[in-house]
Amino acid sequence: MAAEIALADVALEGRERAFFGHPAGLAYLAFMEAFERFSFYGMQALLVLYMTSQLLHRGHIEHVAGFGVFRAGIEGVFGPLSPQALSSQIFGLYAGLCSFTPVFGGWIGDRWLGQKRAVLVGGAMMAAGHFLMAFEAPFLVALALLMTGCGMLKGNISAQVGNLYVGADRRREAAFQLFYLAANVGVFMAPLICGTLGELYGWHWGFTAAGVGMLASLGIYLAGYGKLPPDTLDVASERLGETPKLTAADAPRLMGLGVLLVVVALFWVANGQVLNTYMIWARAHLDRQVGSLTLPVTWLQAVQAGIAIGMAPILIRLWDAQARRGREPNALGKMAIGCGLAASAYSLLAVAAGLAGPGKVALPWAIGFHFLAQTGYLFVYPIGMALFSRAAPAAINALMIGIYFLSVFAGSLLVGYVGQFYERMSPAAFWLLHTGSAAAAGLIILVLWTPLNRVLMARA
Repeated sequence: MAAEIALADVALEGRERAFFGHPAGLAYLAFMEAFERFSFYGMQALLVLYMTSQLLHRGHIEHVAGFGVFRAGIEGVFGPLSPQALSSQIFGLYAGLCSFTPVFGGWIGDRWLGQKRAVLVGGAMMAAGHFLMAFEAPFLVALALLMTGCGMLKGNISAQVGNLYVGADRRREAAFQLFYLAANVGVFMAPLICGTLGELYGWHWGFTAAGVGMLASLGIYLAGYGKLPPDTLDVASERLGETPKLTAADAPRLMGLGVLLVVVALFWVANGQVLNTYMIWARAHLDRQVGSLTLPVTWLQAVQAGIAIGMAPILIRLWDAQARRGREPNALGKMAIGCGLAASAYSLLAVAAGLAGPGKVALPWAIGFHFLAQTGYLFVYPIGMALFSRAAPAAINALMIGIYFLSVFAGSLLVGYVGQFYERMSPAAFWLLHTGSAAAAGLIILVLWTPLNRVLMARA
């Protein structure tokens, strides 16, 4: 009997460490995320360029079903908008709502469909949305499908990553880093394939490629369906006969997590602008000539993702080495460092723009900007999500992952709003505005260091 128990333990250990020391389910979730991010960022890398170059101009805008009413609603709030300002608002609303809908998607996953079925429904909606982007008339319908599908998918797939681990297992942070490392492989390939097809051969070819990527993502998820963690809804029902309940003891943790939402929102003002007005600025003011080749603007997103691919394993090893010496920063410390890196990135961009004046900014400045900005992202966003996964009450775990995306929702709305000032400010002043936002995020963590550690890190 002892031998049988030992063999069972060995088998369990093998299943639990089947993918770089992690459960096998992480591999399927990570590779699904890679293809989902390929489709998502392939479309998003093209979106602002597509709108400002074609869709929002005469001869095209008239073909978009319902756009007159939609534009009247936006300009009723913000006043008349140029094509650039209108594209910035559309981008901000789209990116923001892609981060707002996971709240409802997480609730549906927690209380109704379960996380696994919610991911399948969301993925199918996103695939349909990407393919519809290949046509002008259903542009708004396509955006609605993408936003709704993203809401069903994002919070629920991230919750499944966290559910692969129990309690304070420190592998959870590394798991989210691996998860986002795979995601960044998809982000890296997106502009090279979707961006190149869109910029050089026609916008709609790029959007179609994004749809194909989403279908591949769904195929990977279905292939690994049996290795994924069970839905928390089903587990709770079997064990207790009802879903877990919130208690008064959860209130301090929820307040601490609320503060983190503000931090990530301010950080996202800096991070999210990279896909909005930064693309317009780079097209006009960045020297993209490398030998005889003029780099497509969308390739800058590949540079950023490539940095993430290179830096993520370095940071994981660094934190492992620090942990062995008892010197690893906790999650809040890492997030504060990341905010400082983001502030430094935009300060560098402001200096480059100021020195260049009316001339072109040399490409190495942009590479330095992307290095600092993307490294800062690795310190903030996946670490914050891992902290949410650990500290969120069991009764609303997937919902809280969805609520984490509210920080990106608020930040993305601010990205769209701030983007309107691009035409009214000097480039240097505009980028310094983003420096201040990232610095404010880090300052909040430092000012509230003691209470945040008390209510969040004891759980982590």
